[in-house]
Amino acid sequence: MMRETMEFADARDLLLGRVAPLGAERVALHDCAGRVLADDLIAAENIPPFDRSPYDGYAFRAQDTQGTSGEQPVTLAILEEIPAGATPTREIVPGTAAKILTGAPIPPGADCVCMYEKTAFTKETVTLFAPMRPGENVVRAGEDVKKGAVLARRGDVIDTGIAGTLCAQGEAQPRVYRRVRVGIISTGNEVVEAETAPPPGKIRNSNRHALAAALQKEGMEPVYLGLAGDDTQNIARLIEKGLASCDAVLLTGGVSVGDYDLTPAAMESAGIELLVRGVNLKPGMACAYGVRDGKPVCGLSGNPASALTNFYCIALPVLRKLAGHSAPIPPEITVRLHNGFRKKSPGTRVLRGRLDLSDGTAMMMLPEDQGNVVLSSTIGCNVMAIVPAGSGALPEGTVLKGFVL
Repeated sequence: MMRETMEFADARDLLLGRVAPLGAERVALHDCAGRVLADDLIAAENIPPFDRSPYDGYAFRAQDTQGTSGEQPVTLAILEEIPAGATPTREIVPGTAAKILTGAPIPPGADCVCMYEKTAFTKETVTLFAPMRPGENVVRAGEDVKKGAVLARRGDVIDTGIAGTLCAQGEAQPRVYRRVRVGIISTGNEVVEAETAPPPGKIRNSNRHALAAALQKEGMEPVYLGLAGDDTQNIARLIEKGLASCDAVLLTGGVSVGDYDLTPAAMESAGIELLVRGVNLKPGMACAYGVRDGKPVCGLSGNPASALTNFYCIALPVLRKLAGHSAPIPPEITVRLHNGFRKKSPGTRVLRGRLDLSDGTAMMMLPEDQGNVVLSSTIGCNVMAIVPAGSGALPEGTVLKGFVL
């Protein structure tokens, strides 16, 4: 059942409850950056798999250095040299040592390592000038990762650390969720493509490229479905086309209440179950959201800043759930306004801006114009802040809750 003009968070949560993550596929590790894990990553083996040396130096028995000092050094016979990647061939016995390089396995019988700089040595012997403790300068097997440990969870995005850990665990083709394919439809008779010189009364299709860039940044695949004009049947036809080949559809324009606002009717004509028609949000109040067969269809405003605000607040978390994210809603942060905002906010308002951490705090720099149609004010913006309904003008230094884009 459709609900009209609800809070944006309620609309977002309603839609989140109607979609599920896509299927999974195996992908070569070198192509996995930014993908979302479809399985928990559980350590199959210890890392490192053996006790090893953290330094270039000498491995020996700590017991052989008891009572050693600068005045009473001890000299040990060197049995062999163990480079990284080699396997020890001799057991360390009383009065002996092995030359060892960084990362090499600790030889049997040895229980400590002394770095080169603290010894005197020849090819045959090493002299030590201080006592050592058992286990000193030894990296134990499993010190980085212990077998059976949960290293990452299903729904985590593969970052630098996860990629390296997957490799260390021998996961050459991890299972990840499919990339979300998102169809983009632009409506409105006034819209022309970027390469066209707009005749009088026309504007270029900036929404198409702004949304495509936002989707690509999220690791999703935008699929442009075309210009629909102001034609209900044509809009519905493109929605059908998108649902046949994509996992979700975004439309811009035609979601208000004017004579040419045809998107909601076209969505219903295409068999979409309308769930939301308008939200208490500025900019971005005009919108229409629905689902068909588990695929979300998101009708956003034609005004660029309104479309992007609604996209980040409602549509993107829904698309992230499709992508398999375990936490599709961005974490809340606290920001302080660097410059004030003069307008009152009878309803919930979202401010866009740039996060400045130069003084060690989360300061939000507001562009001069927060207007619905001012696309240029979104350049460089990487944070949004929520102004609660009923707020008056906001002075410099006001603290707000928000989220990073």
